[in-house]
Amino acid sequence: MFAYVGSRTTRERNARGDGISVYQVDTQTGALTLVQLVKNLVNPSFLALSPDGEHLYTVHGDLSDISAFKVDKASGKLAFINRQSTEGKNPVHLAIDPTGRYVVVSNHIGASLAVLPIAADGSLEPLTQLVHLEGPIGPHRIEQKQSKPHFNPFDPSGRFVIVPDKGLDRTFSFRFENGQLTPAATPFIVSREGAGPRHIAFHPDGRHAWIVNELDSTVTTYGYDAATGSLTPLQVLSSLPDTCTGDSRASEIEVDRSGRFVYASNRGHDSIAVFGIDASNGHLRFLNAVPTQGKTPRFMTSTPDGRFMYVLNEDSDTIVAFSVDAQSGGLAPTGFAASSGSPVCMVFSQRHA
Repeated sequence: MFAYVGSRTTRERNARGDGISVYQVDTQTGALTLVQLVKNLVNPSFLALSPDGEHLYTVHGDLSDISAFKVDKASGKLAFINRQSTEGKNPVHLAIDPTGRYVVVSNHIGASLAVLPIAADGSLEPLTQLVHLEGPIGPHRIEQKQSKPHFNPFDPSGRFVIVPDKGLDRTFSFRFENGQLTPAATPFIVSREGAGPRHIAFHPDGRHAWIVNELDSTVTTYGYDAATGSLTPLQVLSSLPDTCTGDSRASEIEVDRSGRFVYASNRGHDSIAVFGIDASNGHLRFLNAVPTQGKTPRFMTSTPDGRFMYVLNEDSDTIVAFSVDAQSGGLAPTGFAASSGSPVCMVFSQRHA
């Protein structure tokens, strides 16, 4: 198995990254071995693999572009294919539709969603749709001056794209059909004022979803209707222990493979919050917050088998491995940490001979 790590690279971001790092993953110990560093890339800050694992795509944060790479499945190494414009500033997330024929991108400062077709050879074709997000801005005078979409995953059915918008305190729902985004029957849900919804994670059964709110460090539980793409708010809970009295902002969220636990990262408190899921209603129960062994955990992700979680500490330049207790959901450092400049995203691809 290989892991691909994106990073921040520019002086404007006070970054120390060099590009995209390719690691071989020891599935028994969680150790990472560097096999390639793709340099001379500007802020390859979020990555996505095609459904067949043949191609990898990255946004270039603070620019207006995304790039495509060919994946050598035997060695894990990447080869550049081409680049296209997203026609909006600072693309921060991208998601590929289940057919592998389209990529949807969030332009964070561009306040828009871009749709680009993917050719049969994996190359990116020019943009075919640009959707601007609108609504009343939130009250935060610095972070909520405009719409700021930050995430646009497809739901488990692959028929809807869900978009938390940090600037508007809204989460939008779009139907995706024939390569086009159209507003769902319920086009958006409003979160608590000043919450700053950032990322969303779905339960494996598709009936619940959880949104991590960056600005107030909370997690909101939603019921999810896969037939309409609509969200129904059910609960909101802090991602921080009640002993945390300092500043912190939430970042990433993940549901474990069994659908029993939710994890959220806290930048400032520098911890991973662990929640138990009530199977009867989807409500969360805060269990504990595990120190990340570094500073500013912008991103975290579990291996496909759920045995390990990697935490990417952006400001201490480390990727720290944790073992995951399948019964309790608990996290324990394995003792392994990789040095990696300003790491901010990690995805996995299976190795093939």
